[in-house]
Amino acid sequence: MQQDSLSYSKRQNRSSQASKILAQLRDKQLLVVNPRRKNGLILYKPYHAEFAGPGAVVGSLFDIDIVRVLPVGKLSLVDPQTSKERINAYLIRRQWIRLLKQITDNPVPLQRAQLILNQFENWFDTETAARLPDEAFALLVGVLPQTIMKVRSQVDRLEV
Repeated sequence: MQQDSLSYSKRQNRSSQASKILAQLRDKQLLVVNPRRKNGLILYKPYHAEFAGPGAVVGSLFDIDIVRVLPVGKLSLVDPQTSKERINAYLIRRQWIRLLKQITDNPVPLQRAQLILNQFENWFDTETAARLPDEAFALLVGVLPQTIMKVRSQVDRLEV
């Protein structure tokens, strides 16, 4: 029983954190995902999602069409102090976009699903990746949530 209330409390904290971040991004604040932590932010757009990993810029004009956010790991956002930090954060965001594009370029949906799951398990850990919803991964790589679910249910995913 205590475990259930603890899980509920964690979900509430994550939800309020996501609401606060969403408000900051809608106010066009420019923030950077803390480069010194294993963390990130899934940015839901109207028809897809993007991932901003450690060191990537979020907000300002980059994310004016933001619909929802999902913190990944122990998210920490920092204010860039100099123009050099802002430029570097923009370049890092571009790298994260390119990495997801490489996965999305694969024409086989099951392989895209496997690749994104494997990447998140490597960037973070299996537990963190398992807590993220199928819908988030699906929107990141252009597959149906059922495709993510199917790949997750396979015992040995390396064979897909």
